[in-house]
Order: sequence, then C-alpha cells, then structure tokens
Amino acid sequence: MSHSKNVDILARTLYGEARGEYLRRDGGISALISVANVIINRVKYQAWFGKTIEEVCLKPYQFSCWNENDPNRPVLQQVQDGKDKVFDVCLEVASCVGTGVWPDITHGSDHYYAVWLPRAPQWAVGKTPTFKIGQHVFFKLHQPKGCSK
Repeated sequence: MSHSKNVDILARTLYGEARGEYLRRDGGISALISVANVIINRVKYQAWFGKTIEEVCLKPYQFSCWNENDPNRPVLQQVQDGKDKVFDVCLEVASCVGTGVWPDITHGSDHYYAVWLPRAPQWAVGKTPTFKIGQHVFFKLHQPKGCSK
C-alpha cells in the first residue's frame, strides 16, 4: 500500500518510539495516538521543532529512535506494512492523527519521556505533566503561534 511521505515517517516514528507501549495493558492504541499528538502539536508551532511532520520527526535528538546509534533505527527503517501488525496500526494512527480525523488526547502536549529512564530529562524538572499513559509522561511546554495562555 502506498502512503504519503509524512504518514510513513510519522508511522515509523511511532513504531520506533512507542510500539512496546501499544502492547501494554495501560497503553494500547492511545499510547501511539499520544506520541503522534506530540508530533502534530510541534508542527503547529511552525518554529524550532520544524515546520513539517518530516522535519519534526527527523530533527536531531528529538525522537531517539532516529538517532544514529539507537538500536531502534534499523528496525524502524526496515519494517514494512502488511508484514507487522503493530506497524500497520502505526500507519493507521499516523494517517488519522496527521489529517486531524482523530483528536488530541494529550491536551496540547509537545514533550514526553519514558518513566523508566534513570532520571527525568532536565527540561521536565519542576514541570507538571498534562497526561500519562503507559510508561510515557506528557507535558505542554510551548504555545502555538497566535495562541495565548
């Protein structure tokens, strides 16, 4: 099946970042949707994060699955639709969230991290999460252009 480049890159990012969350009882498809929401929220800022889904997903050191030394990178680059059920779900999520068919369930979050990390990232210290699902905690740290608090 053919997908747009944005849907493909978004799906691969979801697969690399959250495929394990999809299989968790406290995660599921909502965990994939949540990561997709963060990416789309970053696109809405039209700023430092990038202006397109591709720019946001591939911005160095923003989504670890795309880092050169991350063991997920070759996995997400090689996965094919129709051959991996979780990737097929990631494609559906990418399409539905990327086109605005499915809503933002993260309340505008633009950052997240996995709680199993040895310590919270510096950017999260002293910040209040907006949402938690599975092993991911979400935060809204920025406002889109033209929006006020």
